[in-house]
Amino acid sequence: MSQQNLPDPAAPASAAPATPAEPLPAPQVPQQVGLEGLEAKWAAAWQTEGTYDFDRSATREQVFSIDTPPPTVSGSLHMGHVFSYTQSDVVARFQRMRGKSVFYPVGWDDNGLPTERRVQNYFGVRCEPALPYDESFTPPQRGGKVVKPGDQVPVSRRNFIELCEELTVEDEKSFEELWRHLGLSVDWAYQYQTIGSRARKVAQVAFLRNLARGEAYQAAAPGLWDVTFQTAVAQAELEARDYPGHFHEVAFHAPDGANVVIETTRPELLAACVALIAHPDDERYQPLFGTTVTSPVYGVEVPVLSHPAAEMDKGAGIAMCCTFGDLTDVQWWRELDLPTRPVIGRNGRVLAEVPEWITSEKGRAAYAEMAGQTTFSARKTVVEKLQDSGDLLAEPKATQRKANFYEKGDKPLEIVTSRQWYIRNGGRSVDGRDLRAELLARGQELDFHPSFMRVRYDNWVGGLNGDWLISRQRFFGVPFPLWYRVDADGEVDYNAVITPDEASLPVDPSSEVPAGFTEDQRGKPGGFVGEPDIMDTWATSSLTPQLAGGWLEDEDLFSRVFPMDMRPQAHEIIRTWLFSTVLRSHLEFDSLPWRHAPISGWVLDPEDKKKMSKSKGNVVTPLDLLEQHGSDAVRYWAASARFGTDTAFEVSQIKIGRRLAIKLLNASKFALTMGGDAELVLDPGAVSEPLDRAMLAALAEVVDSATTALASFDHARALNLTESLFWTFCDDYLELVKERAYNRDGALAPAEALSARAALAIAVDTFVRLLAPVLPYATEEVWSWYRTGSVHRAPWPESASLTAAAGTVDPALLGAVGQALAALRKLKSEAKVKQATPILSAHLQLPAAAAALVQDGLADLRAAAKVTGTLTLDAGEDGVTVLAHELGEPVARS
Repeated sequence: MSQQNLPDPAAPASAAPATPAEPLPAPQVPQQVGLEGLEAKWAAAWQTEGTYDFDRSATREQVFSIDTPPPTVSGSLHMGHVFSYTQSDVVARFQRMRGKSVFYPVGWDDNGLPTERRVQNYFGVRCEPALPYDESFTPPQRGGKVVKPGDQVPVSRRNFIELCEELTVEDEKSFEELWRHLGLSVDWAYQYQTIGSRARKVAQVAFLRNLARGEAYQAAAPGLWDVTFQTAVAQAELEARDYPGHFHEVAFHAPDGANVVIETTRPELLAACVALIAHPDDERYQPLFGTTVTSPVYGVEVPVLSHPAAEMDKGAGIAMCCTFGDLTDVQWWRELDLPTRPVIGRNGRVLAEVPEWITSEKGRAAYAEMAGQTTFSARKTVVEKLQDSGDLLAEPKATQRKANFYEKGDKPLEIVTSRQWYIRNGGRSVDGRDLRAELLARGQELDFHPSFMRVRYDNWVGGLNGDWLISRQRFFGVPFPLWYRVDADGEVDYNAVITPDEASLPVDPSSEVPAGFTEDQRGKPGGFVGEPDIMDTWATSSLTPQLAGGWLEDEDLFSRVFPMDMRPQAHEIIRTWLFSTVLRSHLEFDSLPWRHAPISGWVLDPEDKKKMSKSKGNVVTPLDLLEQHGSDAVRYWAASARFGTDTAFEVSQIKIGRRLAIKLLNASKFALTMGGDAELVLDPGAVSEPLDRAMLAALAEVVDSATTALASFDHARALNLTESLFWTFCDDYLELVKERAYNRDGALAPAEALSARAALAIAVDTFVRLLAPVLPYATEEVWSWYRTGSVHRAPWPESASLTAAAGTVDPALLGAVGQALAALRKLKSEAKVKQATPILSAHLQLPAAAAALVQDGLADLRAAAKVTGTLTLDAGEDGVTVLAHELGEPVARS
């Protein structure tokens, strides 16, 4: 198995030196600084200046490409979207600053059932494929109240699709506005849809190639069916839910007249029974294996068979096998080669025609009473019959049973036999190829972040029990590019498949004609019919790397971005989106679609710690929060959580982010203007004082650690490290050196003041870049005060020059002096005097190591604490203790 070479996004990119030796002009800082208005100001500037434009001239090794999740535009954006998209945007911004040309497209998932339902409700219409197209059709409403299905106006399929396309365009605009407000650094020139003309071509070409290689096939087989939405359902779309029911003890009759009792929650399927099944080791039923029994009510003779999947300790230990009640029935039917006797139709009702296998007059009459009923009514009818015949041996016992539901449905799924299209996915072995093993190997090649998410992929692939069902009986989606010949008797020959040339794609077989035929031959003997089904939405979404990367349309672009570097996504769709994308790439390109898969967690309700969802009514509107607190603040909350971690939604955390962004503005203004109108010196060689060097040493450590964390997709650790040192910088370092940096009376040597100013400028210049991926607006604002261009195109900070400037100074010096300053400031607070009050003398006890370090920062400590007399330092044990002090006259409060 081969794989194309993928560049390592963790590898350092070539970048310019971290700081220039030449001074910059004095910063131009506004008198008043704040967060208000920054989103509009900088979003417009980024768009005008092409800040996030992808560089098409970059080689594959210079590119970092992202397979961006396309949100479902028929829904609405919520905090879960903001949470996960912000996290991936942090990665994109970091890679861009590392010198990569970042390919960051944006997509819109607008096909399938959710869009159809939204169109039905928004326009008050429903699709009736048999109706002719109406060129002048005007929908009865545009928005407004939801219209009941029975009151919706029927329209042709073509009219319905046009309304779907119209509404998705409007939905995409509102999504784009919010993404821009949030500050996603996507390149808006690279947008794609999962239903547009290009998407249809890509999906149809991929399918036809799957078909040509034998990876796609059609089959009439039992499958899960949603009676509400009238469509087949794939294994990945199932949800097991509790469903109320009753156990019924029902007697079958052996030839000797003895009762064979089974327990069932679905007596309405009695007419579909093809066998009774027990475990081969169950001594109670071993004498019956190979014999037959007769079903009650219908009098149909069925065999008693053994199968290891039967559960001896469940119910009576022997069960009906009906075609089909559940997936176990399908397994028994297939492995024991049993007949097919369906009684439930696609509409969820009992089939109207009395089955041929019911031969007794009494049985046929009983079935006729049930024909056409819903499963609920049919169950009631059969139970009454069983009671009348004495074959219901006890009163039904209430129970909660597990039933399969379509994830978007509200009724249990039925299993019906229908013709569907499949793609091989390793669920079944064929032609000696172990596709399951190949896909498990792909999972080992893929870097999951966090790594424990790989087990979800492995468990899913290992547990597949069938191929991927990709056909859907819906209207708005990518049509299968297929037609079928109609034989001389007017019967459709589904084995005689007609496919188009790739050059003619995309096609719609419901309105277009295959080569060599004319429209008047549609549905006629010797003619053709079009495939009416569409592809499952995942069959298109599994091709997002190809859609975004220009496959089939822009091969130059595709060669520069594929295989991609990263696919961020949520953990609940590892089994669907992640797996299906790996599958399609493996089949088409024999490679992974991307190298890294960062998996985001859920946003939880802070009260019950359950996932936020619209169905629970506990979602929070993102736009209100962005406008109230600022985008940087909301991004901070999202970036504070690691990939793979479920996180409670906390407004308090957003408020901390807002405080950090405001502090960045204010502290940067303070630090950059201490030199007045003097040039801004960013030369590490100008830093000479121990405390300044200690701060740079600490900053160098954070640069290295944050860089390593971000390169390892641990943005939360990078933010935590940076934020922690930034607050130390604000609370300790700024206070300690501001008097020296100002040098108001000129008493200090110029080099001492310059050292502080240079260190302050270098620190701001570094912090702004470290925080830029998380706080893009505040950092861009600060950057604009003293530099040209965008901070988001600036090189990521490097530690080499910081480490060289720090020399051998211990970075712990800053913390030690900061602790001493905090102790001296605390004694003034406890005395309830202003911090400007002088300290005539003070005696401090510090840990021995700290006491030795503080000596190197003593002058700055005395200036910051306003110590005018003696300051004695003694070595002690833990903590800092003020043993004695004397305060001068308090400064008058103004």
